[in-house]
Amino acid sequence: MQSHGMARDIQERIKRLIIDRRLPSGAPLPTEPELMELLGVSRNSVREALKALQAMGIVEIRHGFGTYVGPMSMAPMIEGLTFRTVAGHYRGEDSLLQLLELREAVETGLIARLAGRVPETDLAELDAIVARMRTEAAAGGVRAETDRAFHATLHRGLDNLLLSEVLEAFWDAFHRVRTDLVPALADPETTVRQHEEIVAAVREGDGPRAERAVRHHFDNIRHRLRSSGDR
Repeated sequence: MQSHGMARDIQERIKRLIIDRRLPSGAPLPTEPELMELLGVSRNSVREALKALQAMGIVEIRHGFGTYVGPMSMAPMIEGLTFRTVAGHYRGEDSLLQLLELREAVETGLIARLAGRVPETDLAELDAIVARMRTEAAAGGVRAETDRAFHATLHRGLDNLLLSEVLEAFWDAFHRVRTDLVPALADPETTVRQHEEIVAAVREGDGPRAERAVRHHFDNIRHRLRSSGDR
């Protein structure tokens, strides 16, 4: 049986192979016999390494077809954040508030950079999303998909794919945990007004106003989170 250190070494060597060959997501990896020869290890060692890398989203094993470079998504990070937050909550920790504060720290730090820099096409899309929020609020509540679309469209203006993906991951983990642990957080009308204010500040290019709008939005969620915890 191979040691933990040896198993990690094989995984690192396969990752290095992907980097050195500049392989993009979806590109085929060498076959198992080729990897055995390249790395000088057994078939079982190769399979164990590939399974571990698949769990991280680095490779994708398609049975009957071969192994490919994975999507390199934030999915493992989302799963880890979600599990850690839920486990912490049931141990009596304020883990959901901590996750909210992580989102807040990143989003308030970035919003001033977006002010005045969001393209007109994205601003029009944000207006349409807020209008959809208003319709949903009148019907009883803003849907999570609509809220997610707002944040994804807003952060697209950063022109930084990694930042956008990290923010999406934080949003997704927070929403999944929040849905499981606490009742509906926001008054729908308040949600709409706060998103309207964020768009207005960004459109005007007013960084301090945009930052205040985002902080106010998070303050409201935090207040409702704490209220739900008191019940």
